[in-house]
Amino acid sequence: MIRIFNIYVPGAFFVLGIVDIILLFASISIGFVLSYAGIQTVLEESPESFIQKANFVFVSVICLFTMGLYHRQFIFDIKEAALRVIVSFVFSFIVLSILFYIFQPTRIWVSALLPGIFIAICSIFAARLIFLRVADLNAFKRRVLVMGAGPQAQRVEDVERKFRPARFACVGFVQTDLCAVCVDEKKVFKKINDLAALCERLSVEEIVLALEERRGNLPMDTLLACRLKGIRVLNLSTFCERELGQVELEALYPSWLIFSDGGMRGRIERGAKRLFDIIVSLSLLLFTLPVTALAILAILIEDGRPIFYRQERVGLNGQGFFALKFRSMRVDAEKDGIPRWAAINDSRVTRVGAIIRKMRVDEIPQIYNVLRGEMSFVGPRPERPSIVADLTREIPFYQYRHVVKPGITGWAQINYPYGASIKDAQEKLKFDLYYVKNYSLVIDLLILIQTIRVILWPQGAR
Repeated sequence: MIRIFNIYVPGAFFVLGIVDIILLFASISIGFVLSYAGIQTVLEESPESFIQKANFVFVSVICLFTMGLYHRQFIFDIKEAALRVIVSFVFSFIVLSILFYIFQPTRIWVSALLPGIFIAICSIFAARLIFLRVADLNAFKRRVLVMGAGPQAQRVEDVERKFRPARFACVGFVQTDLCAVCVDEKKVFKKINDLAALCERLSVEEIVLALEERRGNLPMDTLLACRLKGIRVLNLSTFCERELGQVELEALYPSWLIFSDGGMRGRIERGAKRLFDIIVSLSLLLFTLPVTALAILAILIEDGRPIFYRQERVGLNGQGFFALKFRSMRVDAEKDGIPRWAAINDSRVTRVGAIIRKMRVDEIPQIYNVLRGEMSFVGPRPERPSIVADLTREIPFYQYRHVVKPGITGWAQINYPYGASIKDAQEKLKFDLYYVKNYSLVIDLLILIQTIRVILWPQGAR
């Protein structure tokens, strides 16, 4: 596992990205060979030719990433992966065409571009077929030994079973306390006298601490010896953060947050994020102007005024503000004044409201909240004060999601479906705390790119 800009990147997907870059460069190069250009022009690798090919590779990789083709969840269904590859190159063609019009030196002849795209589609899909064959081989997995055999250790077993193919292989569980065994008993080791010898025999690369009670059950000297031999030692929270992109609330200790690295709190970083928000917001206001005009017209025709809906939400440090949205529910949706969770297929939603919600168009007016500094473009979704009060009582650590500005889109939105319950809020909090702990401008940019996938594929965040 490689960590880049506070983001855990699986080694297999990092290699897949490198392979894609090579295949894309080779595909467009073959496209040049098959084009109408003279052979001398093709053979001369001029700076202009290299820039054209590099531009093709860069745009294609961004579009592949946008369509989720570097996400484990979306490439292990062959039919869906094939569709996503095709759609990504359709978008690549559109983006490249715009760039060719604006920046003439980057222009690639159509006689080279179309063959290059066709070859790229075939080669990128073939790369994923091969990836599916080798990704589940134990030779490519980290060998993990778990300290513990109770409910927390079961979490590791569940991750390995649920997220096939897993990026690790659990080789066993060491029972060090008296709690009930909740894992596969065939893999449980009891009364281990020499942990270092066991790790050597099983070729262990990582030890995960998943004990129900650490006090008196942690063999510190032995763990230190294992660490000095090159075996990584992780607690369950760090393990789940890396494997799932979320913080495990059940195994979370305040000290883990206190001493963790990551996060962006400096004055320069906050200023850069604010500048990023302003640039993105102004650009999107201009880009979405036609869609905004159509939404306003549709709302007026179906249900009349008001067009916008103002609702109090909780923002940075628990301060309240009024979030703007296009009205998607009937005017009398909460005529009794009692706040309610919004739900899927909510009967209060108008026909136009259902459409603009599905396409996320109802969120566009919140760009004004971003420009005012009440929200950021990327961050945890803001909730209503009464709901926040309930969730703070029910869910531990919930208040910590308010240490950053709320956002229009966020890490939870691209990784978890629409939620309308306390359980959903708890699951989303795991992603929100991961963002709070690790966020940076790079993560913001990646979330924005992935938001396009969620809009185009509403089932994207499942």
